[in-house]
Formats: sequence, C-alpha cells, structure tokens
Amino acid sequence: MDERGPLRTLVVLALAGGLTGVAACTAGEPDDGADPASSARPPTTSLARTPTPSASPSPTPSPSPSPSQRPSAGPSRSPTPAAPTFTSSVTTIDDELAVRMHASWRRGCPVPLADLRYVQVSHVDFDGVVRQGELVVHEDLADGIVDVFARLFALGYPIRSMRLVDDFGADDTASMDADNTSAFNCRAITGGTAWSEHAYGRALDLNPVENPYVIGSHVAPRAGRAFVDRAPAPGVIRADDEVVRAFAAAGWRWGGYWDSPTDYQHFSTTGR
Repeated sequence: MDERGPLRTLVVLALAGGLTGVAACTAGEPDDGADPASSARPPTTSLARTPTPSASPSPTPSPSPSPSQRPSAGPSRSPTPAAPTFTSSVTTIDDELAVRMHASWRRGCPVPLADLRYVQVSHVDFDGVVRQGELVVHEDLADGIVDVFARLFALGYPIRSMRLVDDFGADDTASMDADNTSAFNCRAITGGTAWSEHAYGRALDLNPVENPYVIGSHVAPRAGRAFVDRAPAPGVIRADDEVVRAFAAAGWRWGGYWDSPTDYQHFSTTGR
C-alpha cells in the first residue's frame, strides 16, 4: 500500500469540505459593487405596513404670568398735573426800583418812597396762562392786596396785564389802552388838580378795557365802549360779584357803585 493513500484521502475530504464552504459563502456573497460590510448582515424581510396616522402635537401650555407680569385690570392713568400755585412777595422800594419809577414818583409827591411797597402776585391771563404781575401800593395795604389777588387767582379771574405804570411813561391813558392793571401813580384826579388816591398808593384800576371809566358819553379807554352795557364776559366786574367781594373783604370800595362818573375799573380804600 502506498504511504500517501491516507493523506490523499484527507486531502480529498478537506477539499470537499472547502468547496462546500465556498459554495455556502458564494450563495451569500453580494453582487459586484455591493457594500462588503453589508454581506455580513443577514437579509431582512420587508413587510408592508399600514401607515399609522400621526397624532397632532398637543399644544404647549403657556406659563401663567407672575403677579408682576399680569396685565392691569384697567387702562393706565397719567399722573394728575399739579394745580397752579399762587405766589407773592412784598418788598421795599430799593434804589434800582426807584430809578425805574422815575416817571410815577418825584419829589413833592404826597407819599415818600419809603412808605410804598413793591408787590408781586401771580395772576391768570385771558389765555389761562399763569403770569407774575407787579404793583406798587402803600405799605399799610400791601398784605391785604396780596390776599385779594390770591382770591382772584383761586377764582380764575383773568387779568390782561399787571405792570408798573412807569412802563407806559406814567401815562394813565396809555396804561388803560393796554388794558393794564396798575395802582400807584403820583398824579392828579381826572379833570382836576387835587391828588388822586393813586398818588397815595391807595387806589387800583383793574382791567380798564373790560371795566371802563364812564361819564356821560365819554368812555375811557375807547375800547371800553364794547363793555358799557356790562353784559357778563371774562374780566367784567359786576355789582356784588366775587371780585367786588374779594376787595371789600380787604377794605377796598368799588367805583362801579358811583353815579357819575361810574368808574368800573377803580377800587380804593377811601371811596374816592
């Protein structure tokens, strides 16, 4: 017997086993170009499935606002504007003011500058604007006249202008034409030679256009003719109204009660 016989048999068996393995491997090998790595995975079987309807996403709940973020129950309100404030001051006549008053005061006037006081008070004009006015009155009347204008301010009584008569050259006609409220003016009475109460700082003319001086057919200032009938209108003073009462409380009398002349603009402490 040949010694290679058993070996040959082993070789044949080995080859047979190898071919079987090759055949098995060949059956599972992919076509050319396939991914070699996928050949190691067993084939999967595709199953037709009925599509499952997608569920609508549930809405995400909004977080509740914190107390500081919650809207207010009503509309926001703007701050209430502060009410206008009345202000006033009373001072002596200093050198600078004495120079300014050169037209309304001079040596020989019945009252010295030392007995007069410069008064500043708030007032409302005809447009509703708060302005600061100025007057010169006798020192005895300064505090009382401040009280009067504080009352007129609270009433909203309009005053066109309140400047020293010196701004008009101490010309009473020019001051009236400008509807200017004024007090001290070292001058004689209208149509006479005696000192006017204005020369003592004890008389005041208020809104001369709306409250004219009337004697017969003469009306001063001329623009005051529109107010001779005394119909109610802004700035018009009428018998026993709040303006007359405010002055009366401080001891001032109204010329509107006079028979002839009738001086609707005029207030004085002596009744003259």
